[in-house]
Amino acid sequence: MDITAKVSGNILICRIKGELDHHTAEEFRSFIDHNLENNPVKHLLLDMSELSFMDSSGIGALIGRYKKVSLAGGKVLIVNENKQVSRVFEVSGIYEIINSYGSIRQALDGL
Repeated sequence: MDITAKVSGNILICRIKGELDHHTAEEFRSFIDHNLENNPVKHLLLDMSELSFMDSSGIGALIGRYKKVSLAGGKVLIVNENKQVSRVFEVSGIYEIINSYGSIRQALDGL
């Protein structure tokens, strides 16, 4: 897995590439938490256009970041997830708490 981050206003935008599973969930948690704590941001946007796979460990890591951002008054936004990842989100109920968008521009407009 490879994660890159950039800050745009009060939004941390992270692009995730590869797999988010039991092997990489801790790396994901650490990376996101470090960037949330060290940047003046309120919201988290996750670009999943290059995420090929996610399992329950990835869901757990995502929910943990959602709780952290929500407690600070922010929102988590998901962008460009593929059909397999979307199915995992449907089954797990992620879409009931986190909004998904077809593009970064749509997500930013949704704030």
